[in-house]
Amino acid sequence: MSHQRNWRKSSYSNDTIESACVEVSLAGDALVRDSKATRGEVLAFSFDSWRAFVKDVA
Repeated sequence: MSHQRNWRKSSYSNDTIESACVEVSLAGDALVRDSKATRGEVLAFSFDSWRAFVKDVA
């Protein structure tokens, strides 16, 4: 399921091999994954929870 979605890499990523980044997919809910392990585990959040998180860390 998660591989068929559109993913965006964190804007803090510098696109190097050593960079530790996350990717997010927003399509009704919010899925978050490790950009180096795209076939690994995915965290799922409701869109409202994700929006509250982003607001708090921004």
